[in-house]
Amino acid sequence: MKVLVLTGPESSGKSWLAQEIHSAFGGLVVGEFVRHFIEREQRDTCYADISSIAQGQLDWEDAARLRRPELLILDTHLLSNLLWSQALFGDCPDWIEQALLQRDYHLHLLLDPVAVPWVEDGQRCQPQLQQRLDFYRDCERWLRQHQQPLQCIHGNWSQRQAQTLRCVEQWLNSAHPDTGPGQQ
Repeated sequence: MKVLVLTGPESSGKSWLAQEIHSAFGGLVVGEFVRHFIEREQRDTCYADISSIAQGQLDWEDAARLRRPELLILDTHLLSNLLWSQALFGDCPDWIEQALLQRDYHLHLLLDPVAVPWVEDGQRCQPQLQQRLDFYRDCERWLRQHQQPLQCIHGNWSQRQAQTLRCVEQWLNSAHPDTGPGQQ
């Protein structure tokens, strides 16, 4: 099983690209639990919710891993929970980073927020590009610090779609799918 993670700031195309990857290569897509949580609870999140949201994301991921698809596509993972908790509340439960580091993720596609518009959807809260760039840089810093395989995705919608599909195809066809193409 090859595990691919889409990560980065909101409104950068993660959910859309997860579906594009699925359409091109098959596999199983795991969505973003926090969206389900907010729709179910009908309120904004608070710090007391962070552990429940992170556990829900892990539960969805674990259920998908048990199915053993050839390709597992994660629309997000605990890195987003960790960074959002720190950004919104100035803290994060310690177990989240530990759980994140205990799992194998074979490639992270880190989506740059530049060149694509922010889209309001009732749950997003970073309309300013600088906020999204800060989140992008925090993601990149964490991934590099922890030596996680990553490929940065840039450009407008059509450019990032083409770049993503080329990157994933190259990665899937590589002799070592547990590392990303070029480790950019």
